[in-house]
Amino acid sequence: QVQLVESGGGLVQTGTSLRLSCAASGRTSSIYTTAWFRQAPGKEREFVTAINWSTGSTWYIDSVKGRFTISRDNAKNTVYLQMNSLKPEDTAVYYCAVHRGGSYRVTANYPYWGQGTQVTVSS
Repeated sequence: QVQLVESGGGLVQTGTSLRLSCAASGRTSSIYTTAWFRQAPGKEREFVTAINWSTGSTWYIDSVKGRFTISRDNAKNTVYLQMNSLKPEDTAVYYCAVHRGGSYRVTANYPYWGQGTQVTVSS
């Protein structure tokens, strides 16, 4: 089992920044890739970015490339999401999740999820 706890969300204005954290506990040695998803009201949960803990390889959706950066601190078992130049369309609940194989974009391939943290960007 892996437990994930997100933090760092909040209400910010357009163009500002936030950094989200995702702290993992439990069987952290079994974690290979961690991702961030987001879910806006009335929409499906959407893949945002992922990072491989061993290689540091990262993946992003086009709409956040150049604005968001995912990183990890292996010693702290924590993954971060630095979000810059935030836009109102980034408003969502952000979740971190541990990947177990298959496409990174498919939520069913993530057996462990955090509780989510709300990010609201006002215009």
